[in-house]
Amino acid sequence: MYHDFTYPAVLAAGSRGNWQIEDILPEGARLDFARPFLPEALVGIALLPGLSAEERLTLNHIRGHEYLAIFGLVEEFILPFVLDRVRGDLSDGVLGQDGRVRALLQFASEEAKHIQLFQRFQAAFADGFHTPCAVIGPAEAIGAEVLRHHPLSVALLVLHLEWMTQSHYLGSVRDDTGIDPLFASLLRHHWIEEAQHAKLDTLMVDALAAGLSTVEVDAAVDGYLEIGAYFDAGFKAQVGLNLAAFERAIGRTLDTDSQRAFLEGQHQALRSIYLGCGMTHPNFGASLDGLSPNARAKVEAVAHAFC
Repeated sequence: MYHDFTYPAVLAAGSRGNWQIEDILPEGARLDFARPFLPEALVGIALLPGLSAEERLTLNHIRGHEYLAIFGLVEEFILPFVLDRVRGDLSDGVLGQDGRVRALLQFASEEAKHIQLFQRFQAAFADGFHTPCAVIGPAEAIGAEVLRHHPLSVALLVLHLEWMTQSHYLGSVRDDTGIDPLFASLLRHHWIEEAQHAKLDTLMVDALAAGLSTVEVDAAVDGYLEIGAYFDAGFKAQVGLNLAAFERAIGRTLDTDSQRAFLEGQHQALRSIYLGCGMTHPNFGASLDGLSPNARAKVEAVAHAFC
């Protein structure tokens, strides 16, 4: 075993850390648009040429909106995926086994809460930003594309996202005192619950891989990489949407060279933040090592393009 995670321990920790949406983002709460929402490490704006300090702050706000919108989007397919695991356990008659069903139901409940929290954030954002910011989608189509893959492929993607979230918060958000306190609080409380989800996802990957041959596991890893390539194309489209929103918000059109630098630089930033960060997380690598001799090397061979 490369971890000591258990369902009872996760269930207990989740119960202790439970919070309510109204405590984090009450109705009428206002974001501080005089401050950034995300640390520079999660936006990659500093190297973009020809932008004023005010324009960089505007782009930071657009990226903050995108960041939570992407989380909301992926949690819309994580929720039914987890519930499918619960239904499978119930059909197998394992309701009383070591708290697994209760832990997964708690996981699903918290994902539903996060979706609602991010929807409330989007309303607060619209109240203060006044420029529409589009996001890739629709969520139903993206979810359908992801969920058509083998369950182990999807579970690996979910595990990737959970460890990515941990890396983002602990690596840059937690110690950044310059970002909007309300936005920082939202990210902190999201991180608290995702810390337990990462453990549950690890157990889920173990369970789904049990009994599979090395060939089957490697095929599931290929499926995970296929989903990653799908999202990479989506992030390229998202950068185009961000550019359109940015130009509307600042009231000018960037010149051709600046647009090219924006599209190329921001696409690489999104690839690094959302893909490379999860693929190279050491705990994700440990799970890959536990699956097959080829899994980690196969993922690392692709990850270098995103980092």
